[in-house]
Amino acid sequence: MFRRLFGREPKEPRDEEQAVKIEESVKKTRSSFFGRVAVLLGRTQITEDTWDELEELLISADVGVDTTDFLIYTLNDRYQKGEFRTGDDLNRGLQEELVRLLQPEAIEQPFLEDELTVVLVIGVNGVGKTTTIAKLGNYWRSRGRQVVLAAGDTFRAAGVEQLEVWAERLNMQCIGSHTGADPGAIVFDAIAAAKARGGDLVIVDTAGRLHTKTNLMEELRKIRRIVDRHNAPTRALLVLDATTGQNAILQARSFAEAAGLDGIVVTKLDGTAKGGMVFSVVRELGAPVRFIGTGEKVDDLSEFDPEAFVTALFEVEDD
Repeated sequence: MFRRLFGREPKEPRDEEQAVKIEESVKKTRSSFFGRVAVLLGRTQITEDTWDELEELLISADVGVDTTDFLIYTLNDRYQKGEFRTGDDLNRGLQEELVRLLQPEAIEQPFLEDELTVVLVIGVNGVGKTTTIAKLGNYWRSRGRQVVLAAGDTFRAAGVEQLEVWAERLNMQCIGSHTGADPGAIVFDAIAAAKARGGDLVIVDTAGRLHTKTNLMEELRKIRRIVDRHNAPTRALLVLDATTGQNAILQARSFAEAAGLDGIVVTKLDGTAKGGMVFSVVRELGAPVRFIGTGEKVDDLSEFDPEAFVTALFEVEDD
C-alpha cells in the first residue's frame, strides 16, 4: 500500500502512541456514524432495508451523495454476484471498497526527491495551513531534510509574522518580507537561500484569502512558474479542514486547477463527526491524503494509512 501512495517500501510499523492518536482523531466520526454502520452490518441477514439504512448512514457521515451512490452500486453488484451472504460479509466488503477509494492510481515517484524539492502548501485561510507547515517542517527535518520555510502569504495581515514565529520556535530558516510584498520574489529568494546553504526542502506558505478571486489564483500560477524555472521538483499539498465537510471539495478544485495537486493534508479531524468527507474528497480530486493532523502540538502529524483509518472508523466501542 505505501509503495503505491508514497513510491517506496512500507515504513516501520507505527508506534503505539501514533496509533492511539489516529484512533482518537476519528472518535467523533466513529461514534456518530461509522460505529452505527458496523452495528447495522453485524446483523445476519442482508435485506432491502439493509441497503436503505446503509445509504442513509453513509450520507449522514458526510461521505457525499455521489460517493455513497457509487459505493452502494458497487457493493450491490458484488452481492448479486454472490460475494456476500451475511452482514459481516457486507461489512468486510464495504471496508475494502472504502480503502480502495483512498488509494487513487498508483504514484510511482516518491513524494520528496533526494534533490532540492519545493512543496507548495495551498488552501483557504482558517484551515490551519500555517500550523500545518510548521508540523511538516518538523516532520521532514526529523527525517533528515534540511528545511527552509518561505512566508509567501503576504496578502494576510500577520501571515508572514506567524510563520516567522514558528520558524524561530523550531529553529528553522524562514525567508519572508512585509505584508503586501511580492510572493513570487519571496519564493525565488527562498529557493536561492536553500541552494546556497545546503537546504534540500523548501516549504512555501501561499495566500488563501478569497480563493475564488482570479488574481490570487494567478498568483499561485506565477509561483509555480517561478519554481519551474529553477528546475526543482515541485509538489502541491492541499490543506483541508475536516469540519467543512463536503464544502472542502469546492475549495479544493480552485486550488488544484491553479497549482496542481499531489496530495492532501486533513486537519481538525479530531474535532468533527464529518470524517467521511475524506472519501469523497479523494474520489473527486484523484489525489491521496498524505497526512492527517492528530492534535495541536507540532508533532501531532501522521502519515495517512488508508487501512488503519478505515479500521479505526469501524471499531465498535465498548459500552
